[in-house]
Amino acid sequence: MAGSFRDLAVWQRSVGLALAIYKLTSAFPESERFGLVSQLRRAAVSIPSNIAEGYGRSSKGEYVQFLGHARGSNFEVETQLVIARALGFGSKQAIEPAEGLCHEVGRMLGGVLRSVRAKS
Repeated sequence: MAGSFRDLAVWQRSVGLALAIYKLTSAFPESERFGLVSQLRRAAVSIPSNIAEGYGRSSKGEYVQFLGHARGSNFEVETQLVIARALGFGSKQAIEPAEGLCHEVGRMLGGVLRSVRAKS
């Protein structure tokens, strides 16, 4: 594949999602430091990391596999944001943009997966 993973719009948006998650969780209760904060941050960082790792692999099959991992991590983030909202963690002004980015990244990952699979 030509270029860099940094050129991928889905990677760029997923980095933005990870940053939004870090900002959002910085306001969570201290008691969640090793709970929901840790889970959300780990899953959010996993999304662009898996996109980058898959992009650097030697086959399209491996790329698809890592895109699948990224998609799974995105679903984790989506689920954890539902839980955070239900528990009243994070302001509406912080959680809504994170949810929006999560949905956008999910749609983009689906599109990239379809595109890569179609080229196989």
